[in-house]
Amino acid sequence: MTPEALQAIAESLRSEISRYVIGQAHGVDLLLIALISKGHVLLEGVPGVGKTYLAKTFAAALGLEFGRIQFTPDLMPGDVLGSNLFDFQQSQFKLIRGPIFTQVLLADEINRTPPKTQSALLEAMQERKVTLDGKRHDLGDGFMVVATQNPIEHEGTYPLPEAQLDRFLFRVEVGYPSQNEEHTLVATHGNNSEVELGLEAPLISFETIQTARRLVSSIQLAPELIDYLVELVRATRANPAILTGASPRAATMLAVAARAQACLRGRDYVIPDDIQELFLPAIAHRVTLSPGAEIEGVTSKIALSQILERTPAPR
Repeated sequence: MTPEALQAIAESLRSEISRYVIGQAHGVDLLLIALISKGHVLLEGVPGVGKTYLAKTFAAALGLEFGRIQFTPDLMPGDVLGSNLFDFQQSQFKLIRGPIFTQVLLADEINRTPPKTQSALLEAMQERKVTLDGKRHDLGDGFMVVATQNPIEHEGTYPLPEAQLDRFLFRVEVGYPSQNEEHTLVATHGNNSEVELGLEAPLISFETIQTARRLVSSIQLAPELIDYLVELVRATRANPAILTGASPRAATMLAVAARAQACLRGRDYVIPDDIQELFLPAIAHRVTLSPGAEIEGVTSKIALSQILERTPAPR
């Protein structure tokens, strides 16, 4: 497979998904990048903007096994992972797999459950394995978490632990559509019936996804671009508006994502634009603002945009 071939596949996926998901082209692009980067995505937005529908449509277009967990305040870790129950007929314990045993897992409204249950996903997101009663179970290379959450200022939500936020490749802000997009959305979905995906077959096979992932590792990232990426990430740790900067894991994940974006755009090399475009969605959720910056109304997006402006890109 070549970058040009992968670009053609990605364009067909975008085209098909956009027939059903209106006004979320940027979110679809980031989901595709995360897919071939083996990353996870956090969709954030107010209720009713299509976060759940975007995740379901994305999985359907790929033909991947789809599972959903509705996170609630009383959800327990065992409800996510599963448990070993004693089978009296066979006189042995039997694993009852939880909904986490799937390929694309929709963690719906993940911030409505306490941190104890949220943290049940940590091992799965990092290693694609889960441990139950001392035994590890493989989730497979296809495992990907697409989580949704409502903004923190909404009642009944719990902030995600920093360790878990750091495991999401991107946080995607799902906003309101434009007027024309909303007109199209109402015309498509406003007939009081659920629109079914008209796919006779998946648009891409899992073998093709695996091939694309191997291709990403071959994309060239020049030494001067590595220096630029590292300088951007390290600047988050020296900025007075930021209390806790981005981790080294953030730098490595941003590098993989930049390679993936270059590949999806038909190139076998990364350019500064790849790093700049992905810097905010890959880093904004990983930094903690200082109290003084929050009082002054500075957001992580503002602080990171200033870092981008002040850091010269290689030519």
